[in-house]
Amino acid sequence: MYARFATVWKFASLFIFCSVFLRFFLYSFSRMSAATSLHKKCRNAAYPRADGLQRALVPDEKVDWRVKWDEYDPVNYTHPKVFGKEWADPDIRKNRDAVLLFNEIDGKVDRTSFMGPYQIDAEGLPLNPRGRTGIRGRGALGRWGPNHAADPIVTRWKTNENGERVFDPEARKFVLQFVAIQRGDCGEWAIPGGMVDCGEKCTETVKREFSEEALDSTQASPEERAAMKVLVDAFFRGGDEVYQGYVDDPRNTDNAWMETAAINFHDDSGDSVAKFDLKAGDDAKKICWMDVSQELKLYASHRDFLELVAKRRNAKW
Repeated sequence: MYARFATVWKFASLFIFCSVFLRFFLYSFSRMSAATSLHKKCRNAAYPRADGLQRALVPDEKVDWRVKWDEYDPVNYTHPKVFGKEWADPDIRKNRDAVLLFNEIDGKVDRTSFMGPYQIDAEGLPLNPRGRTGIRGRGALGRWGPNHAADPIVTRWKTNENGERVFDPEARKFVLQFVAIQRGDCGEWAIPGGMVDCGEKCTETVKREFSEEALDSTQASPEERAAMKVLVDAFFRGGDEVYQGYVDDPRNTDNAWMETAAINFHDDSGDSVAKFDLKAGDDAKKICWMDVSQELKLYASHRDFLELVAKRRNAKW
């Protein structure tokens, strides 16, 4: 009897181990795929909000810097709004006295990349670790090299009028929802993220950005704002990082690019931020709880981040 029980327990333990390992492998593989896929949104299109300025066409086989391409000579462009701003670097192409410590922590500015050390070209400019984009300079980005952002992916379970979780019979999984904003600059739907300020931690950024873009409290009373702050502070103490790395952002150039830490904050019970009355802040046109699904069309790499979250939560995708 004991031997029989031991055999059953052995196979059960093996099954559980294999299931957990397979799930971890699939999640890790999907995360790795998101980090290594060929960038597309920052190639072969007009640069955003630059009066129709066109990028040089870069075929897939010529993206990698290791591929020799002597004829490659894209336009150099930095948006006028960048010059002279305190959040932006000096123009080191013209001001040779300016010294930026690339691949290092430069004072309060983190110039290291989640992708590892990046190359510096003959002019002393950093090279996009994902390859050519068809445009030089900084574009609309403030920093040469990596520009760090943080994206809070706030989720809850979708419920019906009775408060019960919605189950998708085809996917055989429950439906997840996330806080989505419609960006004011381009009209695309996105995660309410933002740039990491000098000396700021990613965890501080995600809380600040979510509060600014999703919980506009200008109409709330002092008591309501205080109660909201307590809930938000408690909610954002946790979080699961689902991605850290390069972002296929339409603003990227050969010498400046976006990187982010995407962190999932999940209200499993629906008793925390899930019950807040969402109000769009100054940078957003609209805001809503949006269903997570593979039909999503979102800004930059945000759809990839949602896929990682759905797999992490074992939700419908």
